[in-house]
Amino acid sequence: CPAEVSKRAEEEADTPDLGGQSDDSSDEGEASGDTEMDFLRSLFSRTLGLSPGEKVLDELTLDGVARYILSGKCKNIICMVGAGISTSAGIPDFRSPGTGLYANLQKYNLPCPEAIFQIDYFKKHPEPFFALARELYPGQFKPTVCHYFMRMLKDKGLLTRSYSQNIDTLERVAGLEGEDLIEAHGTFHTSHCVSFLCRKEYSMDWMKNKIFSEDIPKCDSCGSLVKPDIVFFGENLPARFFTSMKMDFPRCDLLIIMGTSLQVQPFASLVSCIYLIKNTEKNSNLAKHVAHLSTCDDGCMALAELLGWKEELEQMVKREHALIDSRDVKKKDKEANQNSKSTGAEAGKTDKTE
Repeated sequence: CPAEVSKRAEEEADTPDLGGQSDDSSDEGEASGDTEMDFLRSLFSRTLGLSPGEKVLDELTLDGVARYILSGKCKNIICMVGAGISTSAGIPDFRSPGTGLYANLQKYNLPCPEAIFQIDYFKKHPEPFFALARELYPGQFKPTVCHYFMRMLKDKGLLTRSYSQNIDTLERVAGLEGEDLIEAHGTFHTSHCVSFLCRKEYSMDWMKNKIFSEDIPKCDSCGSLVKPDIVFFGENLPARFFTSMKMDFPRCDLLIIMGTSLQVQPFASLVSCIYLIKNTEKNSNLAKHVAHLSTCDDGCMALAELLGWKEELEQMVKREHALIDSRDVKKKDKEANQNSKSTGAEAGKTDKTE
């Protein structure tokens, strides 16, 4: 695989955890990203009021975090999430050996696993990406306990924002709305023509019909490829990622990180100051902060229990999953009725002909 792909994977943009602002990734854009990160690091130390002698938590444990949230002093919580919060829904993460997405892409004959999300490769060979999209397309999975825990933070007026690397849209399904979310790696909600001179927008339903009919989506206006608005290697992160972090992080009281190994930039650079990290692997750079090592769902349920929210969270998950199942049944019945009517109409035409 070209060295450029690996370099971009490590230095420029996070892998989109199953768009971009432009078709290119200029030196100016990279410099801007570095400047934003330097600004944020400085901002944390100056404005969060976390001098070495200040004691925000009475103890560096999950119990201490729960007491802090219940104290009334914690009013602005930011969540940073990655693919690990969706694995219990059946969506693979990217880097887990053996089970991760990158370990199971051999059937697409890629020059390297990252190529499936590399913009230049996509423009020449879009078929692997759209084949993968059929397998992992949003709407086929239910949100997890972790997603509903963030929804509960929102309902209780504590969630400032959720910064997500994921493009599975499960945050939205769980009840977070546009203002609640920074989809750092874009979304399937909209798609655009890749031609810089065109950039015609298409809906999620339009793209879904194309993907599941196994057609390569082409622009009605200019004939160029149409790509979901997810960020590929070689594209810039949405501008809203950088503008929102300047507004959100100075007033952050608690930063909760779930389901991401924080290996790549610029998403990982948001973590210049952390109160709580919940993940399945401990990052040595974050050892001085509170770490709860478990699955994301178990960690959220453990914190919910300490907060006195466990029963409420369990009921929310059960209720929301039942609603999703009910909608799916109604949708399938409607499609079956439409197919039946269509078949009946065709049969009637045949009888009249005969």
